[in-house]
Amino acid sequence: MEQKTEAPRCPLYRKCGGCQLQNMDYPRQLAWKQRQVERLLGEFAQPEPVIGMERPYHYRNKVQAAFGTDRSGRVISGVYQASTHRIVPVESCLTEDRTADEIIGTVRGLLRSFRIEPYDERTGRGLLRHVLVKRGFATGQVMVALVTASPVFPAKRRFVQALRERHPEIVTVVQNVNGRFTSMVLGDAEQVLYGPGVIEDVLCGCVFRISARSFYQINPVQTEVLYGKAMEFAGLTGRETVIDAYCGIGTIGLVAAKRAKQVLGVECNRDAVRDAVANAKRNGAKNIRFLCADAGEFLAEMAAEQERADVVFLDPPRAGSSVEFLTALAQMAPPRAVYISCNPETQRRDLRFLTGRGYRVEKIQPVDMFPHTQHIETVALLVKTGGAAG
Repeated sequence: MEQKTEAPRCPLYRKCGGCQLQNMDYPRQLAWKQRQVERLLGEFAQPEPVIGMERPYHYRNKVQAAFGTDRSGRVISGVYQASTHRIVPVESCLTEDRTADEIIGTVRGLLRSFRIEPYDERTGRGLLRHVLVKRGFATGQVMVALVTASPVFPAKRRFVQALRERHPEIVTVVQNVNGRFTSMVLGDAEQVLYGPGVIEDVLCGCVFRISARSFYQINPVQTEVLYGKAMEFAGLTGRETVIDAYCGIGTIGLVAAKRAKQVLGVECNRDAVRDAVANAKRNGAKNIRFLCADAGEFLAEMAAEQERADVVFLDPPRAGSSVEFLTALAQMAPPRAVYISCNPETQRRDLRFLTGRGYRVEKIQPVDMFPHTQHIETVALLVKTGGAAG
């Protein structure tokens, strides 16, 4: 018999489209996600029960809002309705950090008092396109990025001063210029208007430097759970050589460096590698180094030279790993591989590839990183057939 769903708690549930499971209470959401993981990955191993959040609200440490005007000319900010460029006005969101929502509300008010117009992409008039707020949950530090269509920002010093008077927790303000007709929020040009241009946060005992453009996990509470499981699956004892593929700003690699002999992070994004090197220095990690390279090509070279690693962490984008990477991983044949995925569908494809080339899936752990959405993160332990399972 069909279970009755509770009424959606968010009044924008149907318009926004960001929280697809808002019509279910949280236990039912977790049950739904568990079924998805079992359907997609159950052929490899029985997935463990999904780890949910104790408080599944206001977990997003990064909030971005598009700015515009309504039909009466009133300044509005919010999210684009699915598949459109129509802004759904958002005053507060059940998944977003409360401080960030308050800051975005303050910016709306300041635009009126400073007579600054939001950008209109149809006419090309106006200045402010987006506001991006990032907050370190552990440190309380807040960054505000004001995304403008032009580098000319009238009275910007007074604007920043007025913003900081209302929100003294803001430690840095950045102006990002994006003059292109694009769905991308951030442009390439950036100017620091106040503070150091970065904030810091603490994750799994490591300090991370976060810039406006650097990737950092959106839900730090569940990221600690996810990485804790990844380290448990890796079984590090202090003697291992570890490769962190798709390493980004070095989060997984730096956590692993506390438990391994040496770690090598590989990432093709040059900005991310620069952040990773700075993060290693900030944490005094001397047993980790980072390379800017394609992970597949790098692993293929290592395999060709018969170099070895004990554990490989891979955390690819939603599209999953390339055939080149997976082939090189199978050739290199580390005893363990820990595969973190934000898309169980592409993970299933990749696990099929690896289980056909000498690996078996020992464990699968789903973690709910994004409550009220359809997304689910999974971490899988692969063990080389004939190797020690531990």
